[in-house]
Amino acid sequence: MHELSIVMSIVDLAQQEVQKAKANSVETIELEIGTLSGVEMEALDFAWQSSISGTVLENAERIVHRPEGMAKCSGCGHIFQTESYFDACPKCGEFYTEIIKGKELRVKTLTLVSD
Repeated sequence: MHELSIVMSIVDLAQQEVQKAKANSVETIELEIGTLSGVEMEALDFAWQSSISGTVLENAERIVHRPEGMAKCSGCGHIFQTESYFDACPKCGEFYTEIIKGKELRVKTLTLVSD
């Protein structure tokens, strides 16, 4: 389950930022996880709940943005919404496309708390 390693990386990043800012914890964490990122949200939720106890994220509000997949056709240049890496262009039927949105997997913001 790679979602556990993703959560552990997020916890590590949050801990580093809290230490850098000499803060105590994280109030909110905003994540961007695209629909084409390969992350299973149920597995991420499970890993999150079992991994944040006793960390700077324990009481943090988690906000998750899920950008939809967007692709650009290599043949005709048409930009379209896609649910898969392998969807054909709806305009010309070309299968060679470039994914331009939806692969995101990042911490967008952290709001830190200092007492």
